[in-house]
Amino acid sequence: MQVIKAKTAGFCFGVKRAVDTVYEQIKQNSSEKIYTYGPIIHNGEVVRDLEEKGVVVLRSKKELEAIGHGTVIIRSHGVTQEIYDILKSQNLNIIDATCPFVKKIHNIVREHSAQGDRIVIIGNPEHPEVQGIFSRAGEKAVVIQSAGEAENFSPGENEKICIVSQTTFNYNKFKDLVEIISEKSYYVSVLNTICNATKERQTEAESIAESVDAMIVIGDKHSSNTQKLFEICRRACNNTYYIQTLDDLDLNQLGSVETVGITAGASTPNNIIEEVQNNVRIIF
Repeated sequence: MQVIKAKTAGFCFGVKRAVDTVYEQIKQNSSEKIYTYGPIIHNGEVVRDLEEKGVVVLRSKKELEAIGHGTVIIRSHGVTQEIYDILKSQNLNIIDATCPFVKKIHNIVREHSAQGDRIVIIGNPEHPEVQGIFSRAGEKAVVIQSAGEAENFSPGENEKICIVSQTTFNYNKFKDLVEIISEKSYYVSVLNTICNATKERQTEAESIAESVDAMIVIGDKHSSNTQKLFEICRRACNNTYYIQTLDDLDLNQLGSVETVGITAGASTPNNIIEEVQNNVRIIF
């Protein structure tokens, strides 16, 4: 009997940096109200803990404009240019916890858009990271997340295209979409902005899933990178379970298996991963 936990499971650099930033502000700032614009990361357990410590999550432009003072921490996914401008215009203490890899994409799309390139963002248009990138990518920017959308994309004659990606997008799917788009124009510049940690996590998860009887993927249901991990693992292992905490896992389902793999999204705290791992070990 064997339990294999992925070495890359749990907080990535950008997530840890953002979460640590909020906890540091809680310790240092006893008098001023602390806000985050949007959940600091996509993990309900972490957000609830911060709220219990007095942190308020702002979820709309209206809520942001209603606060008169305080500290506002920009979430790891970043915010749109409009929200950033509102933050700068108010009497607020702003702490930018945007992942540095996301900010790098902001700079890339600004520069290429200023040069006249049309920006193509590979990613989920509903994800806050993608919305933040799109807001800085110029009027001609487009978001593509499926093969059908890539097939329907029609660049102008001699139009220069710059392709970037959401940092947590499926690497293999990114390559497939780039191939479709690249066939439509001679002037395509591809900048693979998928975070290295994401690619490593996906590669390791797939390798483990291929070698075990059951696979457990831990992460919030709103976490894009966890959703991608689940899709990858499910293709490699039919018995793949997507859980947020131990409470979501029926341990009886694992009673007849000999090997179990465990991975987790970049927004999953170590204590949740360890709790699942320890309890899975008990049944073997």
